[in-house]
Amino acid sequence: MTTQRPASTAAERDPTLASAVAKVKRHILPLFVIMFIVNYIDRVNIGFVRTHLEHDLGIGAAAYGLGAGLFFIGYALFEVPSNMLLQKVGARIWLTRIMFTWGIVATLMAFIQNETHFYILRFLLGIAEAGFFPGVIYYFTRWLPAVERGKAIAIFLSGSALASLISGPLAGALLQIEGMGLHGWQWMFLIEGLASVFLCVFVWFWLDSRPHDAKWLSRAEQDALVDTIDAEQRERDAQTTVKPSIGQLLKDGQILLFCVLYFCIQLTIYAATFWLPSIIKKMGDISDLQVGFFNSIPWLISILAMYGFAALSARFRAQQAWVATALLIAAAGMFLSTTGGPIFAFVALCFAAIGFKSASALFWPIPQAYLDARIAAAVIALINSIGNLGGFVAPTTFGFLEQSTGSIQGGLYGLAGTSAIAAVLVFFARTRRATHEQALETSPAPTALGKSH
Repeated sequence: MTTQRPASTAAERDPTLASAVAKVKRHILPLFVIMFIVNYIDRVNIGFVRTHLEHDLGIGAAAYGLGAGLFFIGYALFEVPSNMLLQKVGARIWLTRIMFTWGIVATLMAFIQNETHFYILRFLLGIAEAGFFPGVIYYFTRWLPAVERGKAIAIFLSGSALASLISGPLAGALLQIEGMGLHGWQWMFLIEGLASVFLCVFVWFWLDSRPHDAKWLSRAEQDALVDTIDAEQRERDAQTTVKPSIGQLLKDGQILLFCVLYFCIQLTIYAATFWLPSIIKKMGDISDLQVGFFNSIPWLISILAMYGFAALSARFRAQQAWVATALLIAAAGMFLSTTGGPIFAFVALCFAAIGFKSASALFWPIPQAYLDARIAAAVIALINSIGNLGGFVAPTTFGFLEQSTGSIQGGLYGLAGTSAIAAVLVFFARTRRATHEQALETSPAPTALGKSH
């Protein structure tokens, strides 16, 4: 069998393909980054209004934690079905629908009256957002050659880092608004939610579902893209004859390990995301705007650290060791945050952020190197779904602890221990695909779900 030339070589030899790839990246990447920023802000903005919800609506720590976490239950349950529907109806329709519905639900958060409303809307927000992340990844597979997708995904993921920087100052500024019978926290939900609704109108007119629908590409560029991507797909089809079901995937110990590792990483990320503003408020008599700016500091530090770790891991190739190092930094920071006052805790959490955000970025090359290309999209969606359940466990546990004990110290100890255990487990993760592919060859016939990605 003749091996397909790498897409980079093909692009260098084919100016038409190179021109098409450059146009695609210029056309879609900025929009997807903006969508991800808006998406992430609507997901985590409740962290900045926790004390307001308690004061105005009587939503205590336990209820806040449960509501924050319920988002991830809806998200996990509907992520894979949403991605299957995207492939049936087309990316343009489905990504616009996702953004419109999450914008509407995020806007309705401004009008909650009690805990029940809070729970229902957080769960519905998870359902509405489900499928966005894997949907964008799938979109890349239909528009970019394989060699270009990694860079595109890295740029897309930068949206969450930028959102972490922006969300605090933005929320702090919006919380200053009072008028028309609405509190600042209501204006924050209203403005940020409606921003998503209005943006989806632009998405509808800007996105195309297929390269041959793109009027901003010449016919030759459309054909070059489609021919290259189809050739890569035929090569993947020739490399393996079996597409396993989700049930069969879960019998693979390595895939289960990937899910556990990502769950541990997300556990720490979302604990910090939802509770950091509350920790900052304990530092002194500071305003909502000051809380927002302080909240940006750990995420800014973590972005710089992520680039540093990425450069080191590229130069000294030992991916498991780098992930373990990052997780140990996270563990140390979480533990140290329990040993001093609020200001020392904030400094320690800045240190922890270096670890858990870097670990999140360093983790993904491990399963990507292990997985067969034909099932990679499905497994990545699975890992992402299960891992994001950490976003349910962390805030729910922290809320229960604060409600029952008056402190989240036990939760911080738990996160430190979890990160340390994950640092050990990561050395059991394999990056070679041979054993995995041999196991798949003996698997029974696939199900429709296995074919969905």
